[in-house]
Amino acid sequence: MSMLKPIGKLMSLEGKAALITGAAAGIGRAIAYRFAEAGADLQLVDINRQGLKETQMELVSLGHKVDILHADLSATEEINRLWLELKGQEPGILVNNVGIYPPQDFLALDAELWQKVMDTNLNSAILMSQHFIGPNLEKGGVIINLGSIEAIMPFADDLIHYDITKAGVIALTRGLAKKYGKKGFRVNALLPGGIDTPGTRAIARRIATRFDIGLIGSGIKYQVRIPLGRRGKPDEVALVALFLASDMSSYIEGTLIPVDGGFLSS
Repeated sequence: MSMLKPIGKLMSLEGKAALITGAAAGIGRAIAYRFAEAGADLQLVDINRQGLKETQMELVSLGHKVDILHADLSATEEINRLWLELKGQEPGILVNNVGIYPPQDFLALDAELWQKVMDTNLNSAILMSQHFIGPNLEKGGVIINLGSIEAIMPFADDLIHYDITKAGVIALTRGLAKKYGKKGFRVNALLPGGIDTPGTRAIARRIATRFDIGLIGSGIKYQVRIPLGRRGKPDEVALVALFLASDMSSYIEGTLIPVDGGFLSS
């Protein structure tokens, strides 16, 4: 037993750099806080300049090293530019968290909205992973992708386009794990569900103002179905992300971890 690595060292991210996309708010920001607490140097990416700056200022005031990079990850050229800026200081941990979920009836879904959701949610994860794996081929690294329970069990109305992209994230996770596990890459996915974020609160407000009884009813059914009886907090996802980023999860590969209060099991 004396040969075991102390728990504090297993959880530590000291000496590691972590790049987190969609880090200006919600789950991404929560992950940034927990990774910083564990000792990681942070590279935070988002399209929201103000949110990025606020996150950086607060973490720096607590003594953490935080670089911010403004980018629209739905655009390939922006992703390429981002990695040019990072050349020579590539991270060892990548969290593909950025995602959008604008509700839209399937029959009214147009090509422009579909492409925007696909580019933001799935294509960005593919391209970011390509750029991440290349420079790290000799040493490996950690990729954490943010999927959704919606990809396993579609429940919310008007999110078929979103569900498809998150199913793609799951396939990407498993494909990368199989291809690059022997190269020292650990690739896993989190499947959040029912998390209280600025984005989900905005959707709830939109539903309430439309006075759509059907949508309101769906929301109530969703809440009732959660075995824990409440919505989750971004930090509850961040804690599992920290587990996956650290040596605590050294033998976990290609897996999907729901963080949904038990929704999928009920």
